[in-house]
Formats: sequence, C-alpha cells, structure tokens
Amino acid sequence: MKRAKVKQMKPPSRERYEKANPTVSARVPVETRNRLLEVLPRLGMSLPDAFKVLAGELEAKAIPIDAARREGYEEDRKLYAVKYKCYICGKPILITDPETKEFIGRFLTKHG
Repeated sequence: MKRAKVKQMKPPSRERYEKANPTVSARVPVETRNRLLEVLPRLGMSLPDAFKVLAGELEAKAIPIDAARREGYEEDRKLYAVKYKCYICGKPILITDPETKEFIGRFLTKHG
C-alpha cells in the first residue's frame, strides 16, 4: 500500500519571495546551454543577471519598433481611409463601419 504524499508547508516569507520572483525556464539545445554557462562567468554575470540585461535590450529595441508601427499605421490610415465631407459643417468624417465602406465602394464603382 502506497503512502499518501504529504505536502510540506512553506514559510510565509518563502511564499512571498517566490511570488515576487517567479521562475523563468526554457528548453535549449545542450550546446547552447553549455556556451551560455561558459560565457557568463567570463562576463562576471549570473543567469538571472543575463535575463535582466536581455530584457532591457529587448525593451530598448521594442520602443522604436512600436513607434515605427504607429507611424506607418497613421500614414496608411491617411492614405487609405474612407472619408466624406459632412453636409452640415463640411468637416471630413472617417468611415469605420465595414457595411458603409462596402456600400460606398459599390456606389463609386457604379457611378465612376
């Protein structure tokens, strides 16, 4: 007869630590792991330090990419957005409804 496993209680301080510092894991080929573990001591870094540096570098790369994406979206929106002038005030109105866009497309095709 097997004994039931008894779940060991963790001290509250350990639970708070684990909640504030969750585990990050990844599976990599053995060669990659060995190269990483060989290089880190030469840099005077631990694996968690390497993750922090990598996160900072990735964030620095993501900011310009996000800005470029927003800029490109705005350029395309200006170029391809369907607008018409309000018959009351004359200001352009942006059409976002797909059904309205389809109707306008058919109308323009039919009437040139």
